[in-house]
Amino acid sequence: MITRIQPGARMSEAVIHGDTIYLAGQVGEPGDDVIAQTKTALAEVEALLAEAGSDKSKILMAQIWLADIGDFDAMNSVWDAWVDTANPPARATGESRLASPEYLVEVIVIAATGAAKG
Repeated sequence: MITRIQPGARMSEAVIHGDTIYLAGQVGEPGDDVIAQTKTALAEVEALLAEAGSDKSKILMAQIWLADIGDFDAMNSVWDAWVDTANPPARATGESRLASPEYLVEVIVIAATGAAKG
């Protein structure tokens, strides 16, 4: 069974298949600095996981895209305060041109549902 959360014409904000949740890329508010955008993106991740019946302790993999890899330390200052240190996910971070020049960070996660064992 496939469940789509907040589906739109182009994409769904999250898709659940079996015990796995796939989130679309989450971004912050255009014009904010990378710290504020990271906080907003992670709050969106947390809200979508809750809507899917999960939480950040069940994140399996995170991909973080930065418009400027020079923002790595600033983004990590937010990530490190937010991530569940008892259950850190696998993570990759890279530099990429994002959908709009106003976006400085995009966070994509795959997580287990609350029903997943392990």
